[in-house]
Amino acid sequence: IIEDSMNRPAHAHRLGDLAERFGLKLLGDRDTTIRGVATLAGAGTGDLGFLANSRYRAQLATTQASAVIVASADVAGIETGRTVLLVAEQPYVSFARIAALFADDAAGSPGIHPSAVICADAEIAEGVSIGPFCVIESGSRVEAGAVLGPHCTIGADCVVGAQSRLGANVTLVRRVRLGQRVLIHSGAVLGADGFGLAFDRDHWIKVPQLGGVRIGDDCEIGANTTIDRGALEDTVLEEDVRLDNQIQIAHNVVIGAHTAIAGCAAIAGSTRVGRYCLIGGAAGIIGHLTIADRVTITAMSLVTHSIRAAGEYSSGTPIQESRLWRRNAARFKHLDKLARQLADKDNGPSHE
Repeated sequence: IIEDSMNRPAHAHRLGDLAERFGLKLLGDRDTTIRGVATLAGAGTGDLGFLANSRYRAQLATTQASAVIVASADVAGIETGRTVLLVAEQPYVSFARIAALFADDAAGSPGIHPSAVICADAEIAEGVSIGPFCVIESGSRVEAGAVLGPHCTIGADCVVGAQSRLGANVTLVRRVRLGQRVLIHSGAVLGADGFGLAFDRDHWIKVPQLGGVRIGDDCEIGANTTIDRGALEDTVLEEDVRLDNQIQIAHNVVIGAHTAIAGCAAIAGSTRVGRYCLIGGAAGIIGHLTIADRVTITAMSLVTHSIRAAGEYSSGTPIQESRLWRRNAARFKHLDKLARQLADKDNGPSHE
């Protein structure tokens, strides 16, 4: 272990070793030492950069990176004597895998902090790390290698899967099952009551939420995201679902494997989202819909009906100058009248 320029510990790797480990073609000195990762513009000696977007190709001439990951199509014209290259089929994917070697994620030291409160019938496997002021309630299980940050609450009848990591102040309310290697960032709440109400003449009656939440292996859930437990059946995230910060997933939603959802999106109850979908930031999906596999929904879109075919979908009005927007907004209410006039004209009597 060596110290980097910010006095943080970093592991050094020989470039030849990285090429072999990740199946990359090496052009240049295999003994080049890599101590960190960086952008092309911000890299210095000992850093590994990457070129995943041709718009940044000009930065290759000025980068101080000791090595750069590039696609084979970008190798031509690069002075390989100046910068060592790793050639990858998918440069950004390879960069992500190598960058993980330098991540400063605290694994947590095995052990249970003295301030933790653990119910007598909770099951705690060996090798777990349970931080200060955690609470683990009756009937819950924490599996091998799991890490709970400070002030986590694991409610009744929950499971924290093996090698899962919970940041500070994560709450599993009740009946939450986490698969293996699940990462939950600080402040997330899983298993709170879904928004179930029945209106009886002049007042609301709460519908009991009797289901749970099931999270598949290798999922990631962002900070302050909330996932409600189901009313009768479970709310489900299949494997490798990735949720950004401040997302709302309502009761009985099912999200297919490998789907990624950006921040502040909201999905209403009993909607089913397919596999390999991409949902942009602040998008909204109303309840009881079905979204097909491999659907992309762009940011700020409102989905009001089921989407049956793969593809990219958008809604909303793009930004423009306020004076133009106000003028067009005033015209929106006339669109129906104009459409009827055009229809009447098309269906009118012939004057031939």
